[in-house]
Amino acid sequence: MNRLCLIAAVVSLVFLFSLVLIPFAQADWIMFRSDVSHSGVGTGNPVLTSNPTLAPTLLWKFTTGGSIFSSPAVVGGVVYIGSEDYLIYALNASNGAQLWTFHTSDRVESSPAVVGGVVYVGSEDGNVYALNAINGAKLWSYTTGGGVYSSPTVVGGVVYVGSEDNNVYALNAATGALVWECTTYAYGGGVYSSPAVVGGVVYFGANLAGTGLVYALDAATGVQLWNFSTSDWIYSSPTVVGSVVYVGSDDHHVYALNSASGTQLWSFTTSDQVGSSPAVVGGVVYVGSNDGNVYALDASSGAKIWSYPIKNGEVDSSPAVVSGVVYVGGWDYEVHALNASSGAQLWNYPISDGWVESSPAVVGGVVYVGSTDGNVYALGSSSTSSSPNPLSSASPNAGSSSQGASNLVTVIFADLMRPWFIILVVVIVVVLIVSALLRRRKSKPQTMPNWVSTPPPSPSN
Repeated sequence: MNRLCLIAAVVSLVFLFSLVLIPFAQADWIMFRSDVSHSGVGTGNPVLTSNPTLAPTLLWKFTTGGSIFSSPAVVGGVVYIGSEDYLIYALNASNGAQLWTFHTSDRVESSPAVVGGVVYVGSEDGNVYALNAINGAKLWSYTTGGGVYSSPTVVGGVVYVGSEDNNVYALNAATGALVWECTTYAYGGGVYSSPAVVGGVVYFGANLAGTGLVYALDAATGVQLWNFSTSDWIYSSPTVVGSVVYVGSDDHHVYALNSASGTQLWSFTTSDQVGSSPAVVGGVVYVGSNDGNVYALDASSGAKIWSYPIKNGEVDSSPAVVSGVVYVGGWDYEVHALNASSGAQLWNYPISDGWVESSPAVVGGVVYVGSTDGNVYALGSSSTSSSPNPLSSASPNAGSSSQGASNLVTVIFADLMRPWFIILVVVIVVVLIVSALLRRRKSKPQTMPNWVSTPPPSPSN
């Protein structure tokens, strides 16, 4: 019984330590909208300032050669993002140093997905690319019939992505071989929406002149399960949470649809187009509109909880929600952080020369986002700014050989701070401690009580 109590005590103690450590672990943002359901939700520490009048700390910025509409993926301490300069970039997440670039033949507005050490991304040159995440070497490419603005989603060894040629493609993630393709229209406006893949179903939006359709396809075969028609084009990407699909449309509406049947559950009317993709967490839908507002809607009914107006312009950026904070960019040349419960401004960061259509990724207490001014920004709270090697700016040549060792250390450290690695270390520590204690108990000499070796005296008569 004592041995069982000892084991239970050690396991409980280490488990408590793991609860303390894991919240500080690196939580990767692996693709557009964070995950395959496009929830737009992350974990970890929020990026905060001491009061709403203060901007967050600029940890670094990196200048590309063109405007940035692509949204970053952040995996293993590396930021992956595309630019209008035809390049895909890999940057050190700690200091913005360039690790590598890959040159396509046209602009890159598609957002990278990074899965299993491979970067998947589209280009307006019509190709879907698979690149080695460490060095940017091309593994394969697949040519579609139009520009690829859609961002890939990778599930179960298959890459799902749309094209301006009106098709959605399923490609073998290892080889790039075509698994299936689905033609939405023989002609029309193309597929700019990025697929969400949940429960063996692919959800996306497609366009025809004056009309948008939300599709649900069987992920294995590409067979259509249902479609839902809106009154205008769909640039927004669906978010699937529970049994509901949430999506915006240029017809000024946000829709909630039954994921099994496509039946409309509710719609919310804004005053302009909704190209922003919803984030959904805690029973609330967060989404931007070109009417200049960020909205929080009840996920069950569509009732407005709050709205936040930016100073001027549109909100095409898609919100990210982490630890009770909503992060979103606007055409007002600012990145905004809002209280998720009330919509109150927590801070805003001014971008001097461009608006923010890129959607933020929030990892390790840092907001990563691009702007049409051609820069990638890393924004942190005051506590984050004390981290080593913050740079006010990183040049395109910042990834020189002299920084190779520090870049490698940063990537390795980020991998070691992932939750799965911490849990593995915790399990190993538990096994070692318990084994040592049991060996110690076995090796301890056993003393016998005196009465065992010396018989007790006979009772007197």
